[in-house]
Amino acid sequence: MSPRRPDADVPPGLLLVDKAGGMTSHDVVARARRVLSVRKVGHAGTLDPMATGLLVLGVGAATRLLGHVGGHDKTYEATIRLGQSTVTDDREGEVLTTTSTSHLDDDAIRSALAAQTGPLQQVPSAVSAVKVDGRRSYDRVRAGEAVELAPRSVTVHALDVHRIDRPGPDLVDVDVTVRCTAGTYIRAIARDAGAALGVGGHLTALRRIASGPFGVDRAAPVEEAGAALLAGGSRGFLGLTEAATLVFPTRSVTDEEARALTYGQRIPATGAPGLHAAVDPGGRLFALVEDAGPSARVTVGFPPS
Repeated sequence: MSPRRPDADVPPGLLLVDKAGGMTSHDVVARARRVLSVRKVGHAGTLDPMATGLLVLGVGAATRLLGHVGGHDKTYEATIRLGQSTVTDDREGEVLTTTSTSHLDDDAIRSALAAQTGPLQQVPSAVSAVKVDGRRSYDRVRAGEAVELAPRSVTVHALDVHRIDRPGPDLVDVDVTVRCTAGTYIRAIARDAGAALGVGGHLTALRRIASGPFGVDRAAPVEEAGAALLAGGSRGFLGLTEAATLVFPTRSVTDEEARALTYGQRIPATGAPGLHAAVDPGGRLFALVEDAGPSARVTVGFPPS
């Protein structure tokens, strides 16, 4: 067996990828690995193959940021079709029911969608990546098993209706923007609004436009984002320090404090709550630190390469 080739020497950072439809999140990660010749690439939260838009990847030491990036609020643009339910709650699944929407007026539709805002107990789609006894729910469904998932607490901060269209006498398409907590299923919103109206519903389009402080306006296709990293930065790539300071408040540290952090030692506390990005006078990120009594401790370290 030939030895594994070493990773290329590339700077750590985040790739902001504008994912194309039809690709899984794993597909995007695999492409990034090929473009960069680096194995250490991960993502901060998946997107369904049907979905497009922002997918945040970490490269090298920046993968240590991913667990702190994926939990931020998300913003999506979506199209909900009322009048049909599908096995996957989106357009890629087999149609289960078709019910005329001719009796529904716009006010009823807006009211049903408004009810999908605020704190919700949301049941994920059975064809989702949620694990049930160690196996993905969608794998169990594809194997012919009946799967019932427990509801999850999510919050939809806002659901704005932009357009209500009637492509036929029995269907309604609704364009919306949804701002929500991480873990919210937009296709479950479509399913539940359709169920409340008695006509069924599913998602026909989904695009993530923001995740925390990162927006799709700064993203690029995965190959272009990888090329931006290799070129030293441009659209689609954020260096490690810039990425961390977009997510966390900055704590400026002295060279002496930076050296201490390198060895996992504590430095004086500031009294400010939460994680902070510890950055030295030269602009280098050394750690994410958090106060613990009179001192601040390293939560995630970024030792010099």
